[in-house]
Amino acid sequence: MPFDPNPAEEIQVVPLSRLSPDGAWQTELAHDRSEHLLIWVTRGQGRFLMDGAQRGFGTHSALFFPARALLSVEFGRQCLGQALRVPVSSPVAMPDRPMHLKITDTREQARLNTLLESMVAEQSGHPALWRRALQSYSELISIQLRRLPPSGPLPPSRPSAARRLSQAYCQRVADFYDARASMADHAAALSVTPTHLTRVCKAETGKTAAALLMERQLHAARILLISSDITMRDIADRLGFGSAAYFTRFITQHTGQTPSTLRKAARKRI
Repeated sequence: MPFDPNPAEEIQVVPLSRLSPDGAWQTELAHDRSEHLLIWVTRGQGRFLMDGAQRGFGTHSALFFPARALLSVEFGRQCLGQALRVPVSSPVAMPDRPMHLKITDTREQARLNTLLESMVAEQSGHPALWRRALQSYSELISIQLRRLPPSGPLPPSRPSAARRLSQAYCQRVADFYDARASMADHAAALSVTPTHLTRVCKAETGKTAAALLMERQLHAARILLISSDITMRDIADRLGFGSAAYFTRFITQHTGQTPSTLRKAARKRI
């Protein structure tokens, strides 16, 4: 039989609800992912953070976020759709930049729906060479995304200074989000004042620079709380909080619950 790869991380297609099984915070807080993520919205609307800017989306929107790009997505109550997760270890050549596509052509909508539904059938039925089939379907989706025109007016050939600063800061937050570096430290690294950085981020993303950094730290902390048995002290140390007490105050301030309470609640949902 021809070789069918068996990677540790699988390509997956999941309903949008599977992106936040433990609460809306899993998509709504600013964070980045170790995988490439395509969100295909077939009903509903919402807003998202992509490439240093906040935007809105509606029905038949495709949102593509490359791995390690800062993102957040707020889904409206009526949102339906699917998400494609592609590990960076996969040989699939996904786009290397964020993309927002409003797909109005019904043939293109049907094509993307068919590819995703075929992937669901492969991953649920596990026929021969199903992993290779998932890779092939992902390649076809990648090609389709590259062929479609971007939504809205064509972007300027060179982003504004404000957008470039917001993009650079969002990338720093994705790369260096632990509590050892403050927002002021990031501003200094970008050669701007904290006041200017705050003003630009608020205008471009709808959130202050400090809020973006806090959200990334909070997301990382909550993921470690629900997905591991690491002690509070070790989580605090890993995220640069200095002490378990400081970490506990941070979590309690921003969630209204202690880290232990959040962990216990997550265990009950399993």
